Amino acid sequence: MNTDVEFHIRQNYPWNKLPANVKQSLGNSQREYEKHVLLYSIRNQLRFRNNLVRHVRKDERKYYEELLKYSRDHLMLYPYHLSDIMVKGLRVTPFSYYIGIMEDIMNSEKSYDSLPNFTAADCLRLLGIGRNQYIDLMNQCRSSKKFFRRKSARDLLPAKPVEISVEPWWVAQTGYITEDDIRICSAAEKKAIDKMIDSGPQLAGSMEYNVVLSLYNRGFIYLDVPISDDSCISVPPLEGFVMNRVQGDYFETLLYKIFVSIDEQTNVAELANVLEIDLDLVKNAVSMYCRLGFAVKKGQVFSSDQLHPTWKNAPSVNRLKSTMDPQKMLLSWEQGSPVMEGGSSATDTDTTSLEDQADTASVSSLSIPAAPTKRIAFLFDSTLTAFLMMGNLSPNLKSHAVTMFEVGKLSDETLDSFLAELEKVESTAEGEAQRYFDHALTLKNTILFLRYNKELTQDQGHDIPNIGFPLDMLRCESLLGLDQATCSRVLNKNYKLLVSMAPLSNEIRPISSCTPQHIGPAIPEVSSIWFKLYLYHVTGQGPPSLLLSKGSRLRKLPDIFQVYDRLLITSWGHDPGVVPTSNVLTMLNDALTHSAVLIQGHGVHGHGETIHIPFPFDEEDLKGEFSYSNMCVHKALQKLKEHVDLEHQCGYITMLNSNNRHRRRASDTIECRGDTHLGGGLDTNGSIESFELVTEESNGEGKGKTDTLSSEDEWVPLELCFGMPLFSSELNRKVCQKIASHKLCSNESLQELLHSSRKLSLNGAEISQSFQDGSQPSDLDSGVSNPLSQPPTESGVPLPALNFLFKDGQLKEWSGRAPPPLDISALQKDQPT
Repeated sequence: MNTDVEFHIRQNYPWNKLPANVKQSLGNSQREYEKHVLLYSIRNQLRFRNNLVRHVRKDERKYYEELLKYSRDHLMLYPYHLSDIMVKGLRVTPFSYYIGIMEDIMNSEKSYDSLPNFTAADCLRLLGIGRNQYIDLMNQCRSSKKFFRRKSARDLLPAKPVEISVEPWWVAQTGYITEDDIRICSAAEKKAIDKMIDSGPQLAGSMEYNVVLSLYNRGFIYLDVPISDDSCISVPPLEGFVMNRVQGDYFETLLYKIFVSIDEQTNVAELANVLEIDLDLVKNAVSMYCRLGFAVKKGQVFSSDQLHPTWKNAPSVNRLKSTMDPQKMLLSWEQGSPVMEGGSSATDTDTTSLEDQADTASVSSLSIPAAPTKRIAFLFDSTLTAFLMMGNLSPNLKSHAVTMFEVGKLSDETLDSFLAELEKVESTAEGEAQRYFDHALTLKNTILFLRYNKELTQDQGHDIPNIGFPLDMLRCESLLGLDQATCSRVLNKNYKLLVSMAPLSNEIRPISSCTPQHIGPAIPEVSSIWFKLYLYHVTGQGPPSLLLSKGSRLRKLPDIFQVYDRLLITSWGHDPGVVPTSNVLTMLNDALTHSAVLIQGHGVHGHGETIHIPFPFDEEDLKGEFSYSNMCVHKALQKLKEHVDLEHQCGYITMLNSNNRHRRRASDTIECRGDTHLGGGLDTNGSIESFELVTEESNGEGKGKTDTLSSEDEWVPLELCFGMPLFSSELNRKVCQKIASHKLCSNESLQELLHSSRKLSLNGAEISQSFQDGSQPSDLDSGVSNPLSQPPTESGVPLPALNFLFKDGQLKEWSGRAPPPLDISALQKDQPT
């Protein structure tokens, strides 16, 4: 649907008030506009009254029936904001709605993964049916078909809701109640119903607890979760969240947008203003978080004087102790009905209780000033959450990892429990698992360094103690779900400084931000292949590199790479991988059909040797002669400093020695990572499985090459990454030391960073376009399109329209017809004949 049409429907524009261009886009057909109005209203679960749809569809009941059918067919969340219509008018409760959905997918024999994430979580809360229970039900359903007495899916589904968690501040309202219903009610239930009919909706906490549950289970009442303009909520680590799939409907998109934007200091009205989203929509989303147990309303939500005595021992949302055995938190299914461990309900799988949260808050509050303060944001990508989920690092770490991925945020208030889980991670593991453990431990050290670090801040004055800044962790992909203007408002409202992990995956677009200042890639181009070529161009040094545009085709591997045993291959928008030169041609041509590809020489004898040089450089680093242990004086790095601000940023530069003839022994003097980038494989978008990342033969062996064996000409810069590295604890420690010693978080340094970031942002487009000036579609071969007119939306970086070769210190266009000869005498003299 056209966005202009959607806007005018949302603003309730009748046909006669539509602008001419919008009418023209609809073929000047009022009937077409009315179809769009109806479809938009149903998709967005709009109320009939006070919306444009009331002029299009006269039958209100039929409209709501269509809305309900569409929502059910598309497995959307129950429209709780329309409960008064759905329960009182149509007599469709959340329980009966989800039973219908579950029956549909069972009859269609769909997998449990077909349920969207939030819908699956609500089904688990009300029906007690999770993944294991669904598989068990499907097995029962299939086995019954083999016998004469066949059971339908409906016969196997529960007859009433499981015991749900109800908060005392929720509001109970009467549903559709008949005289027959009243006859089967107890005296206490009749009294409660009479009170609601006579006096209106009642706070659940003012009624007898068991009566509320009983009436709810029978569908006689429904529960509203009221959210006011000044309500504030906190998001504890997620438990009971089901990671199935994202559907993309309007409400799910809204839930994820608010997840990453919300914080404990911002009330609902302020949040709606920052996001520029209708206040009622934000209230609906926040209400849903609280209903599902994914958020907790802050402040005094219910007076103890009003609380009915039966609520004193009532269970509460998010109440399991962290000492609970994770195995006991799994739901079991016996004789067709869910059995909860320890009397807890399907949603009671959070690792922290309200009391625990209060304790945590009181501990944190010892060092947090009363006045709201801006924070530091540590930006990470999904690769880090994957590492934390894999490897069974600690018992309860997974819930935090799920929160980091799904919510897209870990706020400072929850970092105490997160750090406690990271503390339990062991330092040693076997094989690939060691990589996961290393990232967890380095992440812990990074959080401890950035969070409430007095060394990173200046004294605010005599009245305000210098305690450093709180720290939030934000997932880049979640922030990118917001439009750029909204993302900028959210970041500027809450954060003084952004710090990125390094390296960020090439598969995402880095967060671009001049304010708040960003210690990390200032613009997407800095994390792209273009910046690599820029790096080689300004320094005049780098490995032989060939950038091929999408649609190119190689008949043979260029001569310049024939001498190499290993090549570093980077498919556009994906992480690099090291592959053997033998038989690489087929894989390259396959990848070139759907992506631009960068080919670089990596190692003449097996893998090349790589070393990571942290920056900013200390004065002592720049003294003395070049040696293996003193790489900072390399002439390429000196030239680089003149073109890129390395004084007010942090990160590392990777140096490569392709002519690696020597075995290395362990040493802590200089970091040598080999090929252990985060997400090191090269995905080729499905045309073949991937460029396989070859494990370095000498991986884990050190770098004890003597200085006499190192020549400055043997080493060339491979890449530059801004941010804080997590793949190496020693490199991370050095970068942290440099951040503190160079006072990168001081106001003066941040002001310089602002200027350099703005300068880099202004020149960012030139980094790619200057290499392609004058390139028009007519200049290109017929088999290659001009991607400059179609920058990929996921990265915002233009694709190459020409082929480029970096060789002998020069970057030139490469036609491929007459490959320039390679002077390999220096490389061949060391090869056996």
